Amino acid sequence: MMYRKIAAALAALTMMTSAFSCGKDSASSSPAATPAGVSGTASASEASSGAAQSSSQKSTEKSSASANEKSTQASSQAASTAGGNSSGQKTTAASGNNTPSANNGGGNSSGGQTAQQATESGASGGSSGGSSSDSGSGSNSGGNSSGGTSGGSQAQQPATASGGGNSSTSGSSDNKNGSGTQKTTTPANTPSGGGSQNSTEPAEEEEKTFAAEIALGSKPTISGENAVADGSTVKITAGGDYLFTGKTTNGQIYVNTDSEEKVTIVLSGVDITCNYGPAIFIDNAKKCTVKVKKDTVNNLADTTKDKSVDGVIFSNDTLRIKGNGTLNITSGNAHGIASDDDVIFDNSICNIKAVKSGISANDDITINGGTLNITAGTNGLKSKKTININGGTSYISGGQKEEKSSVYAGEAFSYTDGLLIAAGNQVTALKSSAKPYVITDLGGTVSGGTAVKLTLNGKEAGSFTPTNDFRCVLLLSPELAAGSKFGINAGSDRKGEFSVDKGKNLFSL
Repeated sequence: MMYRKIAAALAALTMMTSAFSCGKDSASSSPAATPAGVSGTASASEASSGAAQSSSQKSTEKSSASANEKSTQASSQAASTAGGNSSGQKTTAASGNNTPSANNGGGNSSGGQTAQQATESGASGGSSGGSSSDSGSGSNSGGNSSGGTSGGSQAQQPATASGGGNSSTSGSSDNKNGSGTQKTTTPANTPSGGGSQNSTEPAEEEEKTFAAEIALGSKPTISGENAVADGSTVKITAGGDYLFTGKTTNGQIYVNTDSEEKVTIVLSGVDITCNYGPAIFIDNAKKCTVKVKKDTVNNLADTTKDKSVDGVIFSNDTLRIKGNGTLNITSGNAHGIASDDDVIFDNSICNIKAVKSGISANDDITINGGTLNITAGTNGLKSKKTININGGTSYISGGQKEEKSSVYAGEAFSYTDGLLIAAGNQVTALKSSAKPYVITDLGGTVSGGTAVKLTLNGKEAGSFTPTNDFRCVLLLSPELAAGSKFGINAGSDRKGEFSVDKGKNLFSL
């Protein structure tokens, strides 16, 4: 037992000497006049801060040949309970650390056992995954966890639309531990700039046990608990994770649980059209997450006219969208995604075509990553309170009516990172922004279907073809900086080049 005590003392001493660093930067802006087509009386002062933290801990136990022989035997016995992956290896505990990219607001997480715990238990590998915690200005980072001395991590980023958008926050990481079991870790997110969400979620495994697995159809088949079929409607009655596959031409996923329970709906190649309400209706839950499974394409649509339950995905509570698959939403009623609370878009490729707003929320809309393409009949993004853009790549085509906006925020519109290009008749001015931003009044209505090409310092910053008629174009980009040369081309008679200043830049052709 003496060699274990000596090894534990060495591991503890190593941990005490580990380094910790933190960095911060900020930017400010100055006010400018508001031309035609720009709505809102928001202040032109913008500020942002980001913090990046990273920490790593590593400890390796060394012992004499005789002690190592005993340690190997103990490690083999403990591997089944401590997450070890190779009973004959020397004991090494590795922590999985998230390292934010340069454009992330920050956040770090660690997974696995501490060096001292691994040494004392004789485990030959740290647990992969672990818990994650994000901090900073509403950005997120994908965590990589390694387990054992032979384990490795592999990170993958989802595809993004053309336009050079920086969507560093949208990535997820596929991790492999020493035993070869593949896991997917999705990041937690903390919106900023007025966002009402501040949550920390644990890493999730792609391979997991679901409360129920449901194959949709005219008569859905259900394997598991807390899910029942009522005709073609599948009702979820308790918290948990539920996997959906299959197709229904007139069906619905309906959630009604205790108000304190969380529900995750995993879509794996579903095709749902509902003629009597939303394709997904979250009537009651503490929070509901719609997760789009990796490498799958999912289609949701509605057709009925309903003024109160008015989204293809409709929620009375906080709604989160994430995953590494593709989600196509077609609204025949009103909005694409609607919530009486908040909507948080973490990642996935989401294509929305809506009669009214693409995404509508009563409280807050936060975009943290992924690729979002919206064609809306009225407003592209609409929140009665706040909108926060923290990452991802978004292309938004707003409605044709004069009073409608490509982006509308009733109280505050804020930006920290990511690429967003929005075209419509109006747009809400930003209240705060980490970078200068550009709103261009084209001097008249431009027909839908006209390509818009944006450049920064002679290089393409984004290319976009709005579906609807438009007059104003908004550009949010991490590449924008004071002194940049901004160019826009929306047809032969609608083009110009301007010099970017700090803060708000309102240009007219």
